[in-house]
Order: sequence, then C-alpha cells, then structure tokens
Amino acid sequence: MTTEPTSLHELPEIAISVRQPWAWAIVHAGKHLENRQWGSWNHHLKRQRGPICIHASSGMTRNEYEDARDFMERFGVACPEPADLVRGGIIGTAVIVDWVRTSHSFWFMGPGALSLRNMTPLPEPIHCPGALGFFRWQRQGEMTPPAKWMLPKKAKPEPEVAGFKHPRLL
Repeated sequence: MTTEPTSLHELPEIAISVRQPWAWAIVHAGKHLENRQWGSWNHHLKRQRGPICIHASSGMTRNEYEDARDFMERFGVACPEPADLVRGGIIGTAVIVDWVRTSHSFWFMGPGALSLRNMTPLPEPIHCPGALGFFRWQRQGEMTPPAKWMLPKKAKPEPEVAGFKHPRLL
C-alpha cells in the first residue's frame, strides 16, 4: 500500500524528468521501468536508490506521443489524449530499487532501466523546470500549455443551403 505525500515537505528533493506520455505511464499505468542510456559522464547515477519525484518534461512531439500511445495500446494501456497530459512539472513519486540491464517486462527497451516501485500520482501537479539526469527541483511558474497539435479538432458546421438548416444543427 502506498501513501500519498500530504505536503511539499514530504516529497523527495530529487526528481527525474521523463517525456510524456511515459511519465504518465509511470505514475498511472504501472510502468515500473524507466529506460535510460546513461553515458560514461554520469555512470554514477545508476547507483541512485530511494524515493524520487517524477517530473513530466515540457517537450513532447506528435511523433513521440503517437509512438508511445501505439506501443501502450498493444498492451492494453489506454493513453490519455495529448492535451490531457501534464507537461512541465512534478506529477508523482516513485522509489528506485535497482538498475537493470535485462527484463522480460514489455516496458523494458534497454540498454538499461531504473526499476521503480510504489509509483504514486500527486493529487495536483507542481510546476517546475526539468533538467537532465537527477536534479533538485523547486516550484516555479505555471504548467506548460498544450501545443496547437495537441488540442482536439473542432467539428466543421454543416453548410446551410438556401435558408435550410440541417436537422442536426437545430
């Protein structure tokens, strides 16, 4: 059983930024592996263990979203619409328990992954800028608004013909 933090002071000081919709999948869909390609310059980060905040990065391209959504759908995970995904803030917490190089989980894409447990969404996201690797976060500003491509398309109205209105428009 997980317990939600009741204040900012109970949240972990360290966060990791994850692109959407993968960040959403960690805190809402049981994505227990966060795949990473650590370079030699930050190999020590593989030793990180313990509680962290999950930060949803500000960036998300249409192709990234569609590829991730299609991947999740193959495994029965219904991904939210792009405009419904929080970007640019802390959306949950997790506990890093290990660094793995192999796994039979469909979430594993390698070459390595942080193994996560106790993933918990926050009741409300907290805006803060992200950073590469692990970082100390601070509340700042507003959440990132959806890009134009993320918004639902508006239905075009039926054309009027010589004063006649289509019954669906009445």
